[in-house]
Amino acid sequence: MNNVSLIGRLTADPELRHTQSGIANVRFTIAVDRTFVKAGEERQADFISIVAWRQTAEFICKYFSKGRRIAVIGEIRTGSYVDKDGVKRYTTEVWANNVEFCDSKNDSSGGGEQRSYSQAAPRHQETPAPVPSYSSGDTGDFEMTNDEDLPF
Repeated sequence: MNNVSLIGRLTADPELRHTQSGIANVRFTIAVDRTFVKAGEERQADFISIVAWRQTAEFICKYFSKGRRIAVIGEIRTGSYVDKDGVKRYTTEVWANNVEFCDSKNDSSGGGEQRSYSQAAPRHQETPAPVPSYSSGDTGDFEMTNDEDLPF
């Protein structure tokens, strides 16, 4: 399962772009605090690249700005390309499926609306594996001899 949940702050204002075929998209970075802090040191953060498409991208660009806290639920995507010097480069980014505000009404000048936007589910989804049933069939070496010993 490829599922990522992050809460962080935008490092810059998001900028809406469009593909040649007119599909809205945005790439931005959020700073996500690490949970562990060494004694006597400042809290560290990881800077994570996020990509959003279509209405999710439009929502982000309309309601979020640098410094705003954002919750992102999505999936990790990896890729590679060859740069202009012929060196193979690898990429890792989170593709956002759902985003939400994390600021309280008083934390931001954004009006404090409690809105969120979820990207529509992909057209194809894998069928989940069947869950085995243990209510019937072979019980192996399990044997109950006396119901009175049960605590329920």
